[in-house]
Parts: sequence; structure tokens; C-alpha cells
Amino acid sequence: MKVAVQEAAFDLGAEANAFAAGHREMGAVVTFSGLVRADGGLAALEIEHYPGMTEKAIRTIAEEARDRWSLGDVLVIHRHGRLEPGEAIMMVATAAPHRRDAFEAAEFLMDYLKSRAPFWKKEIGAEGTAWVAAKDEDEAALGRW
Repeated sequence: MKVAVQEAAFDLGAEANAFAAGHREMGAVVTFSGLVRADGGLAALEIEHYPGMTEKAIRTIAEEARDRWSLGDVLVIHRHGRLEPGEAIMMVATAAPHRRDAFEAAEFLMDYLKSRAPFWKKEIGAEGTAWVAAKDEDEAALGRW
């Protein structure tokens, strides 16, 4: 299992290929990447976190996903710092013997990262800055797990 919280950009294709290549015994690998959207005049997104605490929280939820869906492996990469539209914010990859487990676990991890992972996001645009508040639909998505 790999959990990385980093400021540096990462290569989505290289990460996905490396993850898949390491799991020939698995029948399914699912990957998802989140990007900064260029909507509403957004110039940048500033992501803050508490080092150590954030990695521990993500590792705990990744271990839960691994055990709950019998995963062979999990990869979570999440960036912090200033990110501009089009840049990758995060990536989740899951490997499992069967596709249902890989898809469900990846979706579970994405829902967690969106609403519960200890990150604070500030939008920066022409109108100024604003902290991003949790959305009801993101919280509701966690209810199904």
C-alpha cells in the first residue's frame, strides 16, 4: 500500500502503469484521478493539511478499504499547495481479484477523500479567495458505505 501526500506534481500514466504492472495476480485494477476544474473564474486552488495527521488518516481508511473489499493493493496520492486548473489533485488506484471489489473500493476511497480527509481547500479567483465548504451531496455519498 502506498499513501503519498505531496506538493510535487505526478505523472498519472506512469503511476497507473507502475501500479498495474506490480499486480499480475489481480484480475482488476481501477484508477481515478481528480483534476482542478476551471469553472467560475477559478485561477487556483490552495490545499492545506497537517503533515503526519493527514497521511495517518488516509492510511487508516485505505487499510479499511483493503480489508473490506479483499484488495490486493491500494495507492492514494494527494497533492497540497497551490494547484492551477487542469492539474491533478489526487489519484486512487485499487487492485483486486475481481472488478466489483476494485470499483467499489476506489469509489469508497474517493468519497472519503472528498469529504473527510483532513485537507482544507481555498479557491483563488478574480473575485478574491474563499474557503471551500463541505457539500451535502459529498456527505450523503459516504452514507451508502
